[in-house]
Amino acid sequence: MINRSHALPLARQAEELGISRGSLYYQPQPVSATDLALMRRMDELHLEYPFAGSRMLRDLLLAEGFTIGRLHVATLMKRMGIEALYRKPNTSKPAPGHRIYPYLLRKLPITRPNQVWAMDITYVPMARGFVYLAAVIDWFSRRVLAWRLSITLEAAFCIEPVEEAIARYGCPEIFNTDQGSQFTSHAFTSVLHKNEIAISMDGKGAWRDNVFVERLWRSIKYEEVYLRAYDSVAEARTSIGRYLTFYNGRRPHSSLDRRTPDQAYFNPLPRLAAA
Repeated sequence: MINRSHALPLARQAEELGISRGSLYYQPQPVSATDLALMRRMDELHLEYPFAGSRMLRDLLLAEGFTIGRLHVATLMKRMGIEALYRKPNTSKPAPGHRIYPYLLRKLPITRPNQVWAMDITYVPMARGFVYLAAVIDWFSRRVLAWRLSITLEAAFCIEPVEEAIARYGCPEIFNTDQGSQFTSHAFTSVLHKNEIAISMDGKGAWRDNVFVERLWRSIKYEEVYLRAYDSVAEARTSIGRYLTFYNGRRPHSSLDRRTPDQAYFNPLPRLAAA
């Protein structure tokens, strides 16, 4: 995080964390109850219609009686960290100067745990406010290896679960993300370089390969988040943690031959999952 007493200039600290210098001086304004209700419904619509952009989401909301324009929808989508899924040159906009890495998973057979890990971020509504959830998953087993909640979209909160997963389970051969600024920042990629992990980033025509993480988000939201109304970040963290323990250890998956992610990760059977 930013240390204002450190000898390193604030501009350089911000650059390393993948955030703008102007954000260091920004005083956050509370989100209105109306916008929170809109964001909650947009999150549900995004899961149901992941291809919907700002125009379609606007029309869907108008049909439900909400009063909102396309630009406001686009602003809320940016705040939530969501965008329409479709074939396009880049799945997310990297920050200026950040390096983009090639996509390494096209037609790659996924045959074992710790071969490929993936990471993504999703929006989590609460009773009053919202947080972001970042998770590291093993592609072969679908197991959630580490996760974090945060009130801001910064690189730092993405780095912690990666370091935790590596410390607990060793290093994967490949780590896949989208091209969001959190994942292209030097602070994030340096962790992977230090551990000699190959970096893969979704690119042209590759958005479908994030489907494992998208399925995780759908499960978490329909089976946990949408059934609750968290009053605090602490309550959200405790409840989501309880669900993820269930998800890893007790929830069977049809794609895993009705086994749990824990069983597939720790006791893998011969199988093949093509990327």
